[in-house]
Amino acid sequence: MKPCARLGAVLAVLAALLISTGCNKLKARDQLNKGVQAYKGANYEEAIERFKNAVNLDPDLKVAKLYLATAYAQQYVPGVDAPDNVKMAKQAIDEYQKVLESDPSSVNSLKGIAFLYMQMKDFDNAREYYKKAIAIDPNDPEIYYSVGVIDWSQSYKDAADLKSKNDMKVDDELKGKAGQKLCQQLSEKDGGNIDEGLKMLQQAIDKRQDYDDAMAYMNLLYRRKANDMTCDDAQQRAELKKTADEWSDKAMAARKKKAEAAAKKNTGGIILEQTPSPTPTPAQK
Repeated sequence: MKPCARLGAVLAVLAALLISTGCNKLKARDQLNKGVQAYKGANYEEAIERFKNAVNLDPDLKVAKLYLATAYAQQYVPGVDAPDNVKMAKQAIDEYQKVLESDPSSVNSLKGIAFLYMQMKDFDNAREYYKKAIAIDPNDPEIYYSVGVIDWSQSYKDAADLKSKNDMKVDDELKGKAGQKLCQQLSEKDGGNIDEGLKMLQQAIDKRQDYDDAMAYMNLLYRRKANDMTCDDAQQRAELKKTADEWSDKAMAARKKKAEAAAKKNTGGIILEQTPSPTPTPAQK
């Protein structure tokens, strides 16, 4: 074959490959769009298949990988340990990990993994991935809040488990000889987590001044510390409970202010007569 003929053949093959690649990318976009429509309609099984097709057609289409992971995550039911349910969470985590392989700074993937681990009560892994997200996006108050929630959740679970074995309720104070040993155990196990949680929630509030949910968890963490980690120090316990009450009041004040602002907006600037405040939720007590 003459050189010109060989060159022509090579160019023809390259052109065909380019056309094929271009067609695959278009098909991938079409599958992605159809998957998004199915996802919005809560048809998650169809959405998963569409997103899989999109990724197969265009492995570089990161948004399709993210949607695929999120679609798996949507089908996971927290608190249900059935193998098929746990498999959904693990598949979601695997897909998020694939995104991180090509884009280690994907905050959405880090938060997606962390949230799933938190729902699965794997608090150590959840905390680790939220902290990785903080390193990339240190200005997002919700990530700090999430770590604070994890720290409270773990300390609450540990206290509930240990106290139930000793015929106690989770909110019973640990004092006197009967509670001294349990107090020391919980202090060693969760004292660091509670202190971390308080710092994380404070940072969340510093970045969002009216973050009422973070204020409510500040209340809960201080109350956890007062009940479980002061042992026989009655003065310290009283001071911690006072601080907890202050944060509860701040949370309710922030919520009231938001409600008044929303009412004012909905009524064209006229504030209607306010009804009495409802009974505080468990997170406020």
